[in-house]
Amino acid sequence: MEQEVIYRIALSRLKGINKALAQHIVGITHNHERMGINLMDPLLDLHDLHEDNRQTALQEARKEMEFIRKGCIEPLYFTEPNYPQRLLDCIDAPPLLYYRGNADLNSSKIISIVGTRRATEYGKDFCETLIRDLSEYFPQLVIVSGLAYGIDICAHRCALRHGLNTIAVLAHGLDHIYPANHRSTAVEMVSHGGLLTEYTGYHRMHPAFFVARNRIVAGLADAVVIVESREKGGALITAGIAESYHRDVFALPGSIQSESSAGCNHLIRRNRAALITSADDLVEAMCWNAPRKQA
Repeated sequence: MEQEVIYRIALSRLKGINKALAQHIVGITHNHERMGINLMDPLLDLHDLHEDNRQTALQEARKEMEFIRKGCIEPLYFTEPNYPQRLLDCIDAPPLLYYRGNADLNSSKIISIVGTRRATEYGKDFCETLIRDLSEYFPQLVIVSGLAYGIDICAHRCALRHGLNTIAVLAHGLDHIYPANHRSTAVEMVSHGGLLTEYTGYHRMHPAFFVARNRIVAGLADAVVIVESREKGGALITAGIAESYHRDVFALPGSIQSESSAGCNHLIRRNRAALITSADDLVEAMCWNAPRKQA
């Protein structure tokens, strides 16, 4: 089994690999279980992968296997039931993810909440109220975000405050946390949610990784809620990806004079996001059967 994981890691590290190509390779081998040399041989032709490069990939994969073992990290491969099943609908989903946590990535209800790094009190108050009210309706709801400054960290902390599991999708490996001053929240999330990444343990972050991370944030969830965004920003990228995945997208409207609401207002005006002002708006739009709140 460990050798199988090593080959899967090596495969996932190849340039340009995604779930669709990995599925093609699995089809060539005609066997999901025998992931040894039978899997690596086709890569020599598909990727012009020389023997030296293949051995380097395997060497790095063995190093990663040691990191996984020591860090109690769960590798999630796309052919296995513990892989987030919602991501299987996304053609560019990573074939392998690394997970440290205890939340169910296939929970019946998952929403992603993202927004500007320069959150206002208006945005943070809405985030608090939305998550508080949703937690009363659905105690098993999982909140996903990206652990960034502003709305992201607000969403994680609100979820923890109200007893919901929350998952951070990281743009780097699990050997460190960025931003560093969110580390205490990340540590708490390991036992009340989790940390998820497509990058191997010692992978340093890169600006491009944050954009790539957004597709996982979008794909993991049933719906994406944008809480404040400027005219340009990562939250709008996430909204566009979610739309391409046929996920429901919601946006919090704001003052036309507020730069922090310009992106959300644009999404609503262009009919690319539904207007949201409360938890009830989301529950009704998603056709979720919400139990009555207890008095």
